[in-house]
Amino acid sequence: MQTPTKPQHPLWQTYLLFLAPMVLSNFLQSMSGTINSIYIGQLLGTQALAAVSGMFPIVFFFIALVIGLGAGAGVLIGQAWGAREVHLVKAIAGSTLLLGAMIGLAAAVLGSVFARPALQGLGTPADVLDDAVAYAHVMMWILPSLLVFVLFTQLLRGVSDTLSPLLALVVSTCVGLALTPALILGWLGLPPMGIQSAAWAGLVGNMSAMGWLAWRLIRKGHPMAPDREFFAAMRLDMEILGKVLRIGLPTGLQMVVLSLSELVILALVNQHGSQATAAYGAVTQIVNYVQFPALSIAIAASILGAQAIGAGRIERMGPILRTGLLINVCLTGGLVLLGYLLSHWLLGLFLTEDSTRAMAEHLLHIMLWSLLVFGFQAIIGGIMRASGAVLVPVVVSIVCVVGVQLPVAYLLDARFGLQGVWMAFPVAYLGMLMLQTLYYKMVWQHQKIERLV
Repeated sequence: MQTPTKPQHPLWQTYLLFLAPMVLSNFLQSMSGTINSIYIGQLLGTQALAAVSGMFPIVFFFIALVIGLGAGAGVLIGQAWGAREVHLVKAIAGSTLLLGAMIGLAAAVLGSVFARPALQGLGTPADVLDDAVAYAHVMMWILPSLLVFVLFTQLLRGVSDTLSPLLALVVSTCVGLALTPALILGWLGLPPMGIQSAAWAGLVGNMSAMGWLAWRLIRKGHPMAPDREFFAAMRLDMEILGKVLRIGLPTGLQMVVLSLSELVILALVNQHGSQATAAYGAVTQIVNYVQFPALSIAIAASILGAQAIGAGRIERMGPILRTGLLINVCLTGGLVLLGYLLSHWLLGLFLTEDSTRAMAEHLLHIMLWSLLVFGFQAIIGGIMRASGAVLVPVVVSIVCVVGVQLPVAYLLDARFGLQGVWMAFPVAYLGMLMLQTLYYKMVWQHQKIERLV
């Protein structure tokens, strides 16, 4: 585990040491989802892939809530870790994890009860509805373990530990990818579970990873090891949670709005039939490989900024931002270029019908470049979040999604058909970048920055 950021290290080196395991984690997570989609698409068919794709926005809706919690707690943990206050780190992490577990249980109950009405409301094609509901029921009941795992790995990043989440994800991925085809095909005497195979394999993988992660952290004497002191801190400390929610609720609201916008986008796509839904799922897989690293850079900027604030090194905020923007150009820009060059082959990995693959490739080419713009605005927002300034950046994102992306998607869908839905993404991202930059330059830079804990 790394210690708090040391000023004598070159900033780019500190950045990359923090960022590299996190980017690898995102790639591994995306690869796991992609290979599962390949298993389902190749072994069970396009209709099965369409059924699973319909669950993406619903699962993301609940994950968005804990991502908001993790963002708020991560800032506080980063500031406490920068000030070398380990007991405060444990108190923040314990309170946040308990709240996250409660959200997971509520999500399991509500999600399983309302799965069919929700999928019907999204306009899930009738020919895949039953399969989608069967997958949803299993997925929602394993959601608590998934949410706790996601949240805990977020909190570890607050103390600059991005290696442990990566290694835990390796365990989860290896177990899940080995079990998924075994459950689909009924290897080793296992009962064939069809479309539910990936969900059950994911549960076993997550539980294995959490057990291994607990063992690693205890063995290393990690400040967030699940020891007696850590469990004693797992209580709803309202003073701490109030500060977590001050940052986390706006961030979670932003994520929820983004997930709701994806539901609207999916409903628009579903109107074009199951072929378009399968294309949407395939494009989402490719986009994740580019978007998640861009978000990782923003998270790294936010955590490094929070640690700088905690250590009283406010003058490092500007260099942290500039370094993040440069890395976004190199990393995200390079991935965008690869996406264009390899799109036909990549989409062919999980789409077997030529017409569906051609549709997906055209849609991907329309919006892939705009993920570079998305990364720029996310990094600017991440730097401001490090100081606790989240309300205006979140409002900017929500306005651009609700007030720009969705109306433009409807208008262009009516004008150009399915491709018009994807044209709305670059319009929204450009609006976000312009407004975030204006607020950063005209307001945030002139405010006093202080520790929150």
